[in-house]
Amino acid sequence: MSAAAETFIAHGFQRTQMQDVADALGVAKGTLYGYVENKAALLAAVVRYADGVEQPPGLSELPVPALAAGELAALVTERLGREVAELRLVKAMAGRRRQPVADELTGIITDLYQRLARHRVSIKLVDRCAPELPELGEVWFGTGRSGLVSALTDYLARRAATGVVRLPGPGPVVARTILETCVLWAVHLHWDPAGDRELPPPDTMAATLAGLLTHGLVSTRGRT
Repeated sequence: MSAAAETFIAHGFQRTQMQDVADALGVAKGTLYGYVENKAALLAAVVRYADGVEQPPGLSELPVPALAAGELAALVTERLGREVAELRLVKAMAGRRRQPVADELTGIITDLYQRLARHRVSIKLVDRCAPELPELGEVWFGTGRSGLVSALTDYLARRAATGVVRLPGPGPVVARTILETCVLWAVHLHWDPAGDRELPPPDTMAATLAGLLTHGLVSTRGRT
């Protein structure tokens, strides 16, 4: 999973060959077909198992079969749906606010960062390969990223309307900035070719970003 993930992330889906993954592992290409039936099955397996969110199949279930049309997009849609339903953001939108908005927003950003970090490999992988796979791209850049930006925008607009949040610019820009800042630190910097220092632990990084972003958005009224 790790070797395949790094190969797909480096080259994208179309340019990656099974031989590239075999070379990374130091095995014959034919060996890989004992584990997956083809390259698309390998990509789906990495998306599903590389982060440890799901347990990989046992030996009796190998090789992982080839995908039916739309199966990878459906897999990503299902994973996104599960995560979105549990977001602190979604729960805050659905319920009555019961705490200072500073604490609420801190919780939302911390939760978002931690979820991104937990799915780091699959996010980086799908983000890299989705432009080459139209069905996957529609899910990832539409339902996924755009949907989350819309939800954040709606949340910020509601809180700004009550005076507890101040927006320094258009709501969609602020929402996209929150999301992309979290994605940068939770995901992309772990593949930064210039990165020569170890990144802070996830809890430290989540608290840092939540503190920074909350400080810039919450009015004095929203801290009480």
